[in-house]
Amino acid sequence: MSQLLHPAVVLYQGSRPFPMLAACEHYAGSEKMIRKALQLQAELGPVFDITADCEDGAPAGHEREHAEMVSALLLDPANSHGRLGVRTHDITHPHWRADLDIIIQRAGHRVAYIVLPKPSCANDAAQQIAAIDQTRQRHAITREIPVHVLIETPGALHDVWQIARLPHVESIDFGLMDFVSAHHGAIPDTAMRAPGQFTHPLIVRAKCEIAAAALANGIVPAHNVTTELRDTGVVLEDARRARNDFGFLRMWSIHPAQIQPIIEAMRPDFAAVTEAAELLLTAQAAAWGPISWKGTLHDRASYRYYWELLQRARATGVPMTTEICQHFFQPTD
Repeated sequence: MSQLLHPAVVLYQGSRPFPMLAACEHYAGSEKMIRKALQLQAELGPVFDITADCEDGAPAGHEREHAEMVSALLLDPANSHGRLGVRTHDITHPHWRADLDIIIQRAGHRVAYIVLPKPSCANDAAQQIAAIDQTRQRHAITREIPVHVLIETPGALHDVWQIARLPHVESIDFGLMDFVSAHHGAIPDTAMRAPGQFTHPLIVRAKCEIAAAALANGIVPAHNVTTELRDTGVVLEDARRARNDFGFLRMWSIHPAQIQPIIEAMRPDFAAVTEAAELLLTAQAAAWGPISWKGTLHDRASYRYYWELLQRARATGVPMTTEICQHFFQPTD
């Protein structure tokens, strides 16, 4: 086994590997709901991430206490998979710098990522990312902290390609409801849910632009929430359309019942996963040189595609054979 080269070693020479984030990002605001989400994550495994909300989740006037509570949860043994991120206040809020200082000083080594909401332009996001780096340096946090940027304003959409190129950014997220509200009634509220969110021209344009900018810059596009809390079929269909029609690889959840339908919709087809694994095993045996596979030529370009498909499958809990795990996924991965 030792002489076989791992795909991560040979397929991304000179380029950054694509971030392999969980297909579902679950938002929780209160300590009770964050703990409930952490318990579910411990049961299911790291097939979804949790974002602790210091923006909408923090009671007015108690922003510091809320950020301190979130910091404590980041360090809590309940955060067993280390996949708890934080959404801070936006750049216009007087507490945004304090959010960063509290979270990074106390738990900068544990926070999975920081979500930056409501930038009005690329400069807003750049300013907050610079503040994250300055805060890291001040508190001697040496690791890079990944950043997710929320596109919720027309100005941010205009600058989304610049935002996608900013340092540390690994995800561009779409905030549909704030985006609709920012259009001053020009977009009807029916565009906040299906089918309107997939048919209104301005919303379709926004989703296409966000997904294109993210994927072209090697980062993950994350789809907005579904407001339907009871009918999981609606959640499943929204996630399916987000993935298949618009190219989103990740989607928000705002209720525990939404998590499994999102994962299911984002999960690669089992037959495709099996095919990808067989092809990659053959390519690995050929030292990643070109091969003929079922009458078709494959090389490193297609190997990257199938390797990323295999990683997405693992991140969404698709069962893997012992052979695949031994060749491509170590227990510590």
